[in-house]
Amino acid sequence: MHNAAALCIINIPTSMKKIFLSLALIASTLTIQAADGKLHVKMDCKPVGDSIVALTADQELKKTFVGKQGVFDFELDIPNVCQLYLVEPGAFRGEHASVYHIPAIPGEEVVVTATERTRYDVDGSKFYAQYHEADIVIETAQKEGKDVTQTIYDFVKAHPDYEASAYIITQMDNIDKMKEAIALLNPEVREGRMKPLYQSLFDRIEAQMKAEEEAAKKQATGIEAPDFTLNDLNGKPLSLSSLRGKHVILDFWGSWCGWCIKGIPQMKEYYTKYAGKFEILGIDCNDSDQKWRDAVKKYELPWLHVYNPKDSKVLSDYGIQGFPTKIIIGPDGKIVKTIVGEDPAFYTLLDELFK
Repeated sequence: MHNAAALCIINIPTSMKKIFLSLALIASTLTIQAADGKLHVKMDCKPVGDSIVALTADQELKKTFVGKQGVFDFELDIPNVCQLYLVEPGAFRGEHASVYHIPAIPGEEVVVTATERTRYDVDGSKFYAQYHEADIVIETAQKEGKDVTQTIYDFVKAHPDYEASAYIITQMDNIDKMKEAIALLNPEVREGRMKPLYQSLFDRIEAQMKAEEEAAKKQATGIEAPDFTLNDLNGKPLSLSSLRGKHVILDFWGSWCGWCIKGIPQMKEYYTKYAGKFEILGIDCNDSDQKWRDAVKKYELPWLHVYNPKDSKVLSDYGIQGFPTKIIIGPDGKIVKTIVGEDPAFYTLLDELFK
């Protein structure tokens, strides 16, 4: 079982890009080397029309296939195990459309079925039959409110000879539990073609954990905020240290960041509400100079702004992991609090500081 999702792909409307990019980021960890082969795809998906687009996360493969009333039968050249997306063409026009994301295994046959938009099944040859069995167990656990990670662990323990067991381990949310589950696999599965799958995921998770630990140290309360100098809207250097003596909020944002833009009205409201009690220094990231200027003008942002070029070390110095990130700095130049994401807690904190 899988829940079907509306999806928009890169080069189609921005409102859906975040979903795809999140899936693509996950899928990028699921590419492993395997023998050359073809994947035979059969679909009987009632909600889909007469065409479907098959593409991999990296879009190295992207083909359109014609069927009839949701029924398709085609082959794909899949040299490596990877994540495959089967997408209704309407997604490219920004329409509400279904996407079916499945593991693509060379030399196997996958059968995708759906009678409604909110759910679909994946079955087929040996690997997919195993995968379907595991998927149903996971679905049942979710419906019953059980611990999915423990459910997967128990399934792996009961089926150590399944390649699908190695695959579903990547759906667990605890790396230590994942490693325990890997140890349960039969040696030929543990050391087989699925090994790069879970190993690359482990490496990525551990690297992310390390980055988050480093970020937490750099953003901790009481830490001296690293000074920096960047150019403002007039092209003149503006240093953080020049604002010493007042509360300063560093707002790491970008015109491309949907949550950053959504937060602007409330940011403006609080900037007016506590006028003179703090300053905001907007630090634009990952924009061109012109897009940054256009965004400041378009959204009528009344606070200070600087442009952060790609060769700047500011993001690294502050351990920025996501956008928006707001860092409140006290008059003494030390970090008071760091808030990642558009979080109501940020405004609660401003009320506590300035009322």
